[in-house]
Amino acid sequence: MILKKKSRTGASRSGPARPEDERLPLGSTFAYGFQHVLTMYGGIIAPPLIIGAAAGMDSQDIGLLIAACLFVGGFATILQTIGVPFFGSQLPLVQGVSFAGVSTMVAIVHGGGGIQSVFGSVIVASLIGLAITPVFSKIIRFFPPVVTGTVITTIGLTLMPVAANWAMGGNSQAENYGSVSNIGLAAATMAVVLLLSKVGSSAISRLSILLAMVVGTLIALAFGMADFSKVGEGDVVAFPTPFAFGAPTFEIAAIISMLIVILVTLTETSADIIAVGEITKSKVDAKRIGDGLRADMLSSALSPVFNSFTQSAFAQNVGLVAITGIKSRFVVSAGGLILVVLGLLPILGRVVAAVPTPVLGGAGVVLFGTVAASGIRTLAKVEYRGNMNLIVVAASIGFGMIPIAAPHFYDQFPAWFSTIFHSGISSAAIAAILLNIMFNHVKKGNSENQSVFVAGTERSVTDRDVACLADGDHFEDGKLIDREGREVPITSSIDVVKVPDRTETREP
Repeated sequence: MILKKKSRTGASRSGPARPEDERLPLGSTFAYGFQHVLTMYGGIIAPPLIIGAAAGMDSQDIGLLIAACLFVGGFATILQTIGVPFFGSQLPLVQGVSFAGVSTMVAIVHGGGGIQSVFGSVIVASLIGLAITPVFSKIIRFFPPVVTGTVITTIGLTLMPVAANWAMGGNSQAENYGSVSNIGLAAATMAVVLLLSKVGSSAISRLSILLAMVVGTLIALAFGMADFSKVGEGDVVAFPTPFAFGAPTFEIAAIISMLIVILVTLTETSADIIAVGEITKSKVDAKRIGDGLRADMLSSALSPVFNSFTQSAFAQNVGLVAITGIKSRFVVSAGGLILVVLGLLPILGRVVAAVPTPVLGGAGVVLFGTVAASGIRTLAKVEYRGNMNLIVVAASIGFGMIPIAAPHFYDQFPAWFSTIFHSGISSAAIAAILLNIMFNHVKKGNSENQSVFVAGTERSVTDRDVACLADGDHFEDGKLIDREGREVPITSSIDVVKVPDRTETREP
């Protein structure tokens, strides 16, 4: 009997192991996990800040919301990465409160429903989303590289305004918003990321984002741009109290509005699952997407119990996976555990919250740009000859950029429409899927030369060009050589090609 040595992932050395199952040393696992937390921390605390302010809460209640979002986001991340039967994609995806529902939740609060109606609508809409996930998990065949590359590219591009806002200071009402000092701090942080990425040590290079944030914070402290004085204020330990703001209420209008948000969340999470699968080179099929979406919806349905909101995969952390090359889902699970601890220990959360926003912005420029670059790399593998893939990419990215370039573009449209298409990611994903089906799946009506885009994507030469060549002519190192091995001079001004014993002149 021969016993095969097991790798650290638990897989036999004779069989291929999934990249996401790699296990790193404990210290590295938590270091990289903490880097994920730092990357998404600003994003996960922004929704409770906005919603809490809209509901007229004081700082203590808003602090409770923030702690709850960290706590629930941590457990949602662990469920998504570790997984249980039927729940969890087992991919390195960080979960947190989705930005997609912020405007809808604010509208519900302003409509008189209060925070209780928000929680009630999230519960019901998420349960409906859980029931319809099998439909979404069947769409994998409609996500070829022309679609996934478009969506990944759009994810990176749509996140750039977030990085720019962070670099400017994060608060548009602040006096120093967009100041040279803020942008300079962001630039310094970005420079440190790039310099550390060039260092020969792979460990330092992979931790470049985290180390750059530490350096950036130290620079901010030296110039009086960071304030840790309030870290000691407030409770040290606080467990989220179930239904701390009262029992949820259920209003039909609020539930319908939130259901639209859930549809957007399902679309975005599907895109993120496919994106991280592309980056990690992991197999992503309908079952895996379904498991990931069910984890998303279950977390969202339970989150209001602990005073949190809809959960979704964080696109910015997809960029971190790409830039560090750390594909292990256990690293992200460690980040989820850190989020849980931050939710239980507000004092630690206040330490992380003290990291200046411009520092996050400097790192975000590289992170989000990496996501876009990953999408471009996928699009480079797409076949553009003799088909309409170019127009699928062009129209989808253009459509996805509309709400980014003009945030008020859909303000006059019905609320349900603007909720869906105000997200550049959702807009691009919907357009890419529909156009791919129209041109690549529904063949009826297609012709050989459907538009200028078909002819423009394929390289060709005219018969007159070919007629100027003699038998045996060929190119070597960019030079035209005849069959005797002699170079044939090429002139561009009057377009004359001279060959020994033969001269032909043709019009330009």
